[in-house]
Amino acid sequence: MTKPIQPTQTTAFYAQAILSFAVSLSSVVIALVYLPVEGWVRAFLGLGLLYVVTSTVTLCKVVRDRQEQSEVSKRVDQARLDKLLTEHDPFKVST
Repeated sequence: MTKPIQPTQTTAFYAQAILSFAVSLSSVVIALVYLPVEGWVRAFLGLGLLYVVTSTVTLCKVVRDRQEQSEVSKRVDQARLDKLLTEHDPFKVST
């Protein structure tokens, strides 16, 4: 039985994702600080930004969990099939 190839992430890709998130979040926060509006408008937009960030993290976790669950289910199904095939004897005479 061959193992399926698991895609791996490089350190550069991981660093790029973190850096991209940090740059985008900090640029929006700086824009909110220097926005020429009253404080309650900044607070409202900041709260909206916080909601977007937390819901994005939650969505990423849900997608990852669903993918991992499907991979585990495939492995369990493959193990069951392997067990059935090893226990099956086509030359066994039934009595």
